[in-house]
Amino acid sequence: MRKIHLDEATTDQLKRTALSLPECPGCYQYLDESGTIIYVGKAKNLRRRVYSYFSKEHESFKTTVLVSKIRDIKYVVVKTEEDALLLENNLIKKWSPRYNILLKDGKTYPSICISNDYLPKIFQTRRIDRRTGTYFGPYSHIPTVRHLLELLKKLYPLRTCNMQITPESIAAGKHKECLEYHIKNCMAPCTGHISREAYMQYIAEAKEILKGNTSALQAQMMEQMRNLAAEMRFEEAEAIKKKYMLLENYRAHSEVVSSALHNIDVFNIEDGKQVAYVNYLHVVKGSICQAFTFEFSKKLDETAEEILVLAIGEIRSRYGSESKEIITPFPVELSLQDISITVPQRGDKKKLLELSKLNVLQYKKDKQAQSDKLNPEQKSTRLMKELQECLQLPRLPMQIECFDNSNISGSDAVAGCIVFKKCKPSKSDYRRYIIKTVEGPDDYASMQEVVRRRYSRMKEEQTPLPDLIITDGGRGQMEAVRKVVEDELGLEIPIAGLAKDNKHTTHELLYGFPPKVIGMKTDSSLFRLLVEIQNEVHRYAIRFHREKRSRRQVESELDHIKGIGPKTKQMLLRELKSVKRISEATMEQLTAIVGQQKGGLIYAHFHPAEGALPPSEK
Repeated sequence: MRKIHLDEATTDQLKRTALSLPECPGCYQYLDESGTIIYVGKAKNLRRRVYSYFSKEHESFKTTVLVSKIRDIKYVVVKTEEDALLLENNLIKKWSPRYNILLKDGKTYPSICISNDYLPKIFQTRRIDRRTGTYFGPYSHIPTVRHLLELLKKLYPLRTCNMQITPESIAAGKHKECLEYHIKNCMAPCTGHISREAYMQYIAEAKEILKGNTSALQAQMMEQMRNLAAEMRFEEAEAIKKKYMLLENYRAHSEVVSSALHNIDVFNIEDGKQVAYVNYLHVVKGSICQAFTFEFSKKLDETAEEILVLAIGEIRSRYGSESKEIITPFPVELSLQDISITVPQRGDKKKLLELSKLNVLQYKKDKQAQSDKLNPEQKSTRLMKELQECLQLPRLPMQIECFDNSNISGSDAVAGCIVFKKCKPSKSDYRRYIIKTVEGPDDYASMQEVVRRRYSRMKEEQTPLPDLIITDGGRGQMEAVRKVVEDELGLEIPIAGLAKDNKHTTHELLYGFPPKVIGMKTDSSLFRLLVEIQNEVHRYAIRFHREKRSRRQVESELDHIKGIGPKTKQMLLRELKSVKRISEATMEQLTAIVGQQKGGLIYAHFHPAEGALPPSEK
């Protein structure tokens, strides 16, 4: 086998890029050193598929050559695997990549055609010729085409033959009923059993179904079902119901390919504090053929509208777009002639706008993930700055401390304090507390005791105080801590609380007095960090409580005898089986097991009024 030299530095860089891709359906594009697209592929899982090119040796020489030419990777995410298939088809037709051999044979996905014949017929085809009929699709899901054709066949038994039928041939009686007519699959319009006007009405209704306009037809079917049910014709009503349900579940088009959209530019933006991301989709003849995301650095406090206007002009100029319609997420003012700006609220255009938003959010997420992976310290600093801005803290929360109590009906009451420094757990600074002054299950009093003990000691020893205290609880816990920290100890430490809903799931961050809910997305990195802190302190306190409870459960009266260790206790229990039998044993029995000295200590402990000697020797 011929060997291809692969540059290790380039391969390592491409591996890192592949590992940063999302684990979702989409299409990927490989570019060579000149920036030309040399390969387009589809994937159910982008990260796994792309990484496989660089993680192993390939048996195929062609694949090895392809990998050696790759210098950059681009990708587009979609919602489903079917949409990835369609998008791959469109991109290959647009760019004709050098290494996409399998998809250059002209094959495409099937469409449904209504012919331009005198008596039109409806059929499935993979060849598009607009001169011969009206086409709907293409469809990526073959069963959808079959179910749709079957639906139309049941609703309108139209002709399927290839005979050349004209008004003259019908008038001359050149045609006769075929088997399809006798088995009720065709209405035999060639013999005049149905007029051309009625036949064309059926064709018009079939076109509406293919366009997705089914509401009127469904209403008509529903009315028919009700009338048949009222006449006790339940079998006929059931047959119409099956057609109704098939029509209800039918989807006439994909979000990636739609015959209703022609030559449109779609833009969406995700605005940030320092950077804005703009996604661009170009739709030609109902298909997405270009998809790019751009990053714009903000020099001043530009608004999203200002950035989007700048991006639209630059991107359209770069790619030479002449689209007369531009779809945007909000109204923008553009000085372009004969250009309409659309802000869709529903329908196919709204789906395209949502797909553009999905891509721009994924691009932003990937950029952030790459940055965090290369510089973990930068991620920690970013999270601390976000928390500082959310809570309006006077300084960066370099050290965060969180408390939690644990007990069962007040027994074995303990508490834990964990410390996060620069958003990372500092386990050497964790502390455990046994509740000493509180009786019964009083969480507020227990929290106050622990906070008082910790911060009074830190105050005396002049240890650096935390920048933020987080309580594993809501408003009540926050107020209990505040009374100790501010009112008793006179310290100024910001206090926040993590509140849970009725399903015991953390759902909001509280801050201030009186506490107010801080707006924060529950799927954000910062909120996940706060939940991680909460889970860590809960785990830490629960583990300490379990250890203390376990020690108490195995503790016995022998543990309180000074001079009696674990080995002596084990010897006694092995011989006498229980503490009760040990307490009832004579001096002679104890001495025979553990010796004179230890036997005397044990006997004296259980017989304090008699001393170390039995009554017979006193």
